[in-house]
Amino acid sequence: MTTMEVTRFGHAAVLVEAAGTRILIDPGAFSAPATFALTGLDAIVVTHQHADHLDRDRIGSLVETNPGARLLAEPETAATLDDWERTGPDLTFEVGGLTVTGVGSRHAEILPALPRVGNVGVLVTADGEPTLFHPGDTYEYRPDGVDILALPLSAPWAKVSETVEFVQAVAPRTAFPIHDCTISEVAYGIYWTHVEGHGGVDDLQRLPQDGVLAL
Repeated sequence: MTTMEVTRFGHAAVLVEAAGTRILIDPGAFSAPATFALTGLDAIVVTHQHADHLDRDRIGSLVETNPGARLLAEPETAATLDDWERTGPDLTFEVGGLTVTGVGSRHAEILPALPRVGNVGVLVTADGEPTLFHPGDTYEYRPDGVDILALPLSAPWAKVSETVEFVQAVAPRTAFPIHDCTISEVAYGIYWTHVEGHGGVDDLQRLPQDGVLAL
């Protein structure tokens, strides 16, 4: 395999660079300011409408400074944005040397009283490259052939037993945390230790909010 580089930009925001292509996923309200200063992006992908995955106050400037970027979002989200394409389960998009494929259709349940909004995770693939999976906010969908899993570690919709079962089911070669700004630093190990001890993944990378993974 040739090198895929994955850079965290805080919480759920992930920059994927491979096959001469740069794709940013989920630039949200918890993302670092540097997220919205990125240039040279080939695509910006949004898995769902929640603010921690889409910062509506800052997304406009990011789009303006990346005029060549393909703009892809889950259908409910795309309907509220100008000139964004709608993703969907099993829909594929060719972006430079990479292929982006939609996975799933709905957000995990937070409370029975709350409607479940749309959520389309993404597989990022290319010949000779690892396959990366960013699920957005759900453990419901478990595609085959995932090499690198961006693992949501903590959320109002998640509990540790579900996190571990999801990791086991996806069975990636490598995993790193996302969706973890909801955990204090002093308590972080409570969550991560369970994934380490029971997830069954040999190469777990506890990347910080600005961490980089190269494979």
